[in-house]
Amino acid sequence: MKLFLDTASVAEIRTMWEMGILDGVTTNPTLVAKEGRRFEEVLREICALGVPSVSAEVVGTSVEQMVQEGRHLRGLHPSIYVKVPMTPAGLRATKTLSSEGTRVNMTLVFSANQALLAAKVGAAYVSPFIGRLDDQGQEGMALIDEIVQVYENYDFATEVLVASVRHPVHVLEAAKLGADIATMPFGVMEKLVQHPLTDLGLARFLKDWEKVPKG
Repeated sequence: MKLFLDTASVAEIRTMWEMGILDGVTTNPTLVAKEGRRFEEVLREICALGVPSVSAEVVGTSVEQMVQEGRHLRGLHPSIYVKVPMTPAGLRATKTLSSEGTRVNMTLVFSANQALLAAKVGAAYVSPFIGRLDDQGQEGMALIDEIVQVYENYDFATEVLVASVRHPVHVLEAAKLGADIATMPFGVMEKLVQHPLTDLGLARFLKDWEKVPKG
């Protein structure tokens, strides 16, 4: 399973990229606004690191606006995937963009039926938001199970990108269900690396090593 960071912080992305565990980045207008920098400047800097998949979201709501923005974003760098919302206009825009060779990440997906439609119009990624479903009393991971099954039934090429990940258990459950990608905040990815028994074991080894005669 590929691991993406959900952030617009170049410093966070660089940390995980240099560690060797990062496969891509997802951004959105909220994340970019937190950085207080120009949108395109941030995107270019992320892409310059060598990250092969960087999702950038359109903000227009009409078909024409989404298509125009998508074409512009696509032209910024070969690594860019264009995020388009799951709306009727978004479906039409995705059909146009994907037919032109633009890789679309269809976002704000909350049902398997929506995911089915995203695949039919040629989206490269579909992004179900599991944490937001959990917040509403629904089981977010059940949706991932449904989407994976539907895509396997019909051999769709669209990849399942698990979004709105809140904790490491979400990542593990997504991997067990066969999702293609999980995107997460920096803090969650940090926790994937850490375990208290690892720290304890390392400290014990180093303490024992001090007792070994040297020279």
